[in-house]
Amino acid sequence: MGGGPGGLYAAALLKRLDPARAVTVWERGAPDDTFGFGVVLSDETLGGIEHADPEVHRALTAEFVRWDDIDVVHRGRRLTSGGHGFAALGRRRLLEVLHARCRSLGVELRIRTEAPPAAELATAYDLVIAADGVHSLTRQAHADVFGPRITSHRCRYIWLAADFAFDAFRFEIAETEHGVMQLHGYPYAKDASTVIVEMREEVWRAAGLDTCDEAASVERCAKLFADALGGRPLRGNNSSWIAFRTVVNDRWSYGNTVLLGDAAHTAHFSIGSGTKLAVEDALALAACIEEQPGLPAALAAYEAERRPVVTSTQRAAAASLRWFEDLAGYVHQPPRQFAFNLLTRSRRVTHDNLRLRDSAFTEAVAADFGCPSPGTPPMFTPFRLRELTLRNRVVVSPMDMYSAENGVPGDFHLVHLGSRALGGAGLVMTEMVCVSPEGRITPGCTGLYTPEQATAWRRITDFVHRQSPGTAIGVQLGHSGRKGSTKLMWDGIDQPLDATDTETNWPLVAPSPLPYRPGVNQVPAQLDRSGLIDIREQFAASARRAVRCGFDLLELHCAHGYLLSGFLSPLTNRRTDAYGGTLARRLRFPLEVFDAVRGVWPDDKPMTVRISATDWAEGGTTEEEAVEIARAFAEHGADAIDVSTGQVVPDEAPEFGRSYQTPYADRIRNALGVPVIAVGAISSWDDVNSLLLAGRADLCALARPHLYDPHWTLHAAAEQDYSGPGAPWPPPYRAGSRKPPTGRTDGPKPRLSLHAPPGPPSPRRARPAP
Repeated sequence: MGGGPGGLYAAALLKRLDPARAVTVWERGAPDDTFGFGVVLSDETLGGIEHADPEVHRALTAEFVRWDDIDVVHRGRRLTSGGHGFAALGRRRLLEVLHARCRSLGVELRIRTEAPPAAELATAYDLVIAADGVHSLTRQAHADVFGPRITSHRCRYIWLAADFAFDAFRFEIAETEHGVMQLHGYPYAKDASTVIVEMREEVWRAAGLDTCDEAASVERCAKLFADALGGRPLRGNNSSWIAFRTVVNDRWSYGNTVLLGDAAHTAHFSIGSGTKLAVEDALALAACIEEQPGLPAALAAYEAERRPVVTSTQRAAAASLRWFEDLAGYVHQPPRQFAFNLLTRSRRVTHDNLRLRDSAFTEAVAADFGCPSPGTPPMFTPFRLRELTLRNRVVVSPMDMYSAENGVPGDFHLVHLGSRALGGAGLVMTEMVCVSPEGRITPGCTGLYTPEQATAWRRITDFVHRQSPGTAIGVQLGHSGRKGSTKLMWDGIDQPLDATDTETNWPLVAPSPLPYRPGVNQVPAQLDRSGLIDIREQFAASARRAVRCGFDLLELHCAHGYLLSGFLSPLTNRRTDAYGGTLARRLRFPLEVFDAVRGVWPDDKPMTVRISATDWAEGGTTEEEAVEIARAFAEHGADAIDVSTGQVVPDEAPEFGRSYQTPYADRIRNALGVPVIAVGAISSWDDVNSLLLAGRADLCALARPHLYDPHWTLHAAAEQDYSGPGAPWPPPYRAGSRKPPTGRTDGPKPRLSLHAPPGPPSPRRARPAP
């Protein structure tokens, strides 16, 4: 159902695999009806097509327009990055190739014919493939089974074409009186290019484009981007302004009906993956039907294989989509940094692979960034906060170890923090150090409320400064609030203490009397004015001890649902007095604590604040509020904002993925110009370099990678052939400063190879996907 590229290609593959099959394609439109003008296919997708159907591959490659460059035009300056390797052709020509292939194989094409409902077809056919697009009637008819979730986004865009070929993939930014607009353009024939014009909906309305018909829209867009077009006109194809819709389904199959392509999932056009995903879906579906013993197993295998790939692509597409939605926040960046930011927006293109594609461009961006010398990775560029200069941009993120006794850090903490300091990071942070016994999360949490604890911390800071000179060590002060009095993490995270534990439950306090989990955690007492003053003084007293301990930096923990975070979030602060209600009132107590700590912390030493920029829950802290929270702390003297997310309420729904929290740090940095520390599944040195060069972060904090490898930073230097002052090896370790050799590995085999038509059907054994 649906004669787009995915449906046609699935039909051709299934017929080619078994010529005895009767395969019918239903398409309600004309054979050359299509959305847009050109399509870009990656080398990966083309490789799959070549192995599965060489005839289609030959027909496509004969039509391709190829180019290597991406041009970014911003404020009159054109910057070019090469080595990218694109191949494109017209959508109509792609359909012609697939129509011809289907006919040659004996597929029945019912063009200009509305398909019967999927439920009706399912009784007459062994398999129904719903390739009926983003507005899939099949998905709608069986929404209770497929579980679709459809999200409309904040930009409007229109597909147009120009009768000349761009010489590169072109991104052009127009800063107009109505707001920022952008053009995405690429060639798809020797004399034609796709042109997409996009802008925020409020900009679209302010420009009056919401009242324009197709002809007027085409004319206005040509005038807006006259320089990019060389004064030449644009043309449409029943073109209209559209808001992109992201489609996600809980399930892709129902009985003998299966979703494919845009019916199952969509990915924003800015990463060019719609047709690619549909074609790859077709390849995988045909392969699974060929391999599996029956249809139910085949459909389950198809979804199991494709869903992780699609999820990853949708994450990248969402990052790209969001970047363009927030484009106005980046136009102030220097030209090369802006271009690098655009190129790496989806996190699919990174500093390392961009350096391999076009080293001259990447080195120029690095020089603008301030890398000390050519070839120095950005992560090994020093960074200054007040009088503290960090030798590199890597931070060992605070990680609760739950291994203290009576709040005293012991040998474990000395080895844990000391080994990570020897491992080369510029800044090593303690876990959350609690300001009172009642402010602990668990009995195993460290504190800084007794002389004995201060003495133990001094032992650790002395070790770091003596054995790893140049490494800074910071302390994070916090109070658990309503999330306290719980078991050690490995004994039951967030579970209250019981009679078998070494300590009994202690009373909890919070902004409002709301338990973390009703019926599980205890109801905290709402803090009155006297209690607020006591806690403020506890923070100040702990900060004074931190000075005597020799810490280089202090961070105030206002994230993750602990006490100060509880004041900031509307989900946990229901007060009606001066400390609740509006954001300004919710900020009042955290700012009072900040001021008290800043007042006793030395002027020459930096102070940072960790916040949860979103609660990942409806009604929680918004992105706009996160910016205002960061602004307030910066105005009170915070030297950097450590931007985390979530852990405020138990029913959160985070959008997990690689670097998934960094967009929040990015937004705060580019909205306020305040330094930020980015966190959240930053797992590779390539990610760190990419985030820094793009201007999305000033420092990158990593947690789990430092648990996996205490010497993560030194190993990152070795893997990048860097041996400068940003990552000096301790003298006893220098013999290990070169990466050990490894054995040979072989690449995976092609997913589906069908170079010759198969013989008569025979029982087949399933083989695992590579």
